Amino acid sequence: STSLADVELAAPQPAPLCALLEEEQAMAEAASRFARERVGPVVQSMDEAGKMEADVIDGLFEHGLMGIEIAEEHGGCGATFTAACLVVEELAKVDPAVSVMVDIHNTIINNCVSRWASPELQREWLPRLASDTLGSFCLSEAGSGSDAFALRCAARRDGDDYLLSGEKLWISNSAEAGVFLVMANAAPEKGHRGITCFVVPREAAGLRVGPKEDKLGIRASSTCPVLLDDVRVPASAVLGEVGAGYRYAIEILNEGRVGIGAQMVGLAQGALDRTLPYLHERRQFGTPLIEFQAVAHEVADLTAELHAARLLVYDAARRQETGTPLVKEAAMAKLIASRVAEKTASKCIELLGGVGFTKEYGVEKLYRDAKIGAIYEGTSNIQLNTIAKLVSAQYK
Repeated sequence: STSLADVELAAPQPAPLCALLEEEQAMAEAASRFARERVGPVVQSMDEAGKMEADVIDGLFEHGLMGIEIAEEHGGCGATFTAACLVVEELAKVDPAVSVMVDIHNTIINNCVSRWASPELQREWLPRLASDTLGSFCLSEAGSGSDAFALRCAARRDGDDYLLSGEKLWISNSAEAGVFLVMANAAPEKGHRGITCFVVPREAAGLRVGPKEDKLGIRASSTCPVLLDDVRVPASAVLGEVGAGYRYAIEILNEGRVGIGAQMVGLAQGALDRTLPYLHERRQFGTPLIEFQAVAHEVADLTAELHAARLLVYDAARRQETGTPLVKEAAMAKLIASRVAEKTASKCIELLGGVGFTKEYGVEKLYRDAKIGAIYEGTSNIQLNTIAKLVSAQYK
């Protein structure tokens, strides 16, 4: 008889979740270099000013970090979703504000246009999105945050055009964006099934970006209201199908949550990277801080939790690439990664002591930046609802 050990497996052995393709590793390294060399020197000044440097945005485009998944025929890199998440993670180690700008542009804007836009819209916008035009996703309103489909922005048909009217709030990338994906209801009598996505250029008459919010964290990332006053767009500006906007939003935000998970993982790693050298250099009672067991155990605990969060994010990213269901896994990745980021940044401030409470080491900024992880692209309570619903369904 033949034992299981004697059977030669035809399929290759599964790789660890953290195993990367050569192009993914190269892209992560490129993002890391850019973050250190181009972002690092201006992190504090951008945070204080609450403004993204134009040179940083230009550099991101020049280095191919804004068209990661866009097909090469349209000027992009044609890389994987995991590659996009790795870039987001690496940038977040240095500045989560730059990271989220890149995340939204790549995982939401570019992928919406690549997946659902007409060939004409793709030819018009994908080369620009890969080379010089930042995108912004306009979904949230004053009365539609977690209840996203309660939006009131309207799209009224007028001949061959649509007139868009309404006000969007808390819109990321809006101060610098050259194009907006606007969710508006073209058939209010159908409820959420009337929600439609429109591609609107910044120069469209009647579109106005309001003043930036003065935020706790990710201050260099712009967050503004976007006002639409009878903005006229042609019917050809509809992204995908009329009335399918709600479906596109659900699908793309599930994937966007993986990107936010990557941002939070990078933030936590950045906090540890700033803290560990100090723990080796700083001595008390003649001993480096890291050699005190209580300190070492704190570091071990944070490192283990961060690794678990990273594996959740990488698993969800690979699921996206293979078309495997990822709603639950994306929710878990964002939920846990945001918790880990907030805890790690907080604990690192404590481990640094007095200097951690100052701006000298940059951890206090990461602590402020971390809080948004539990709020945007689906609050932690929304993630818990999603996870619980899907787990419960398995036992019914």
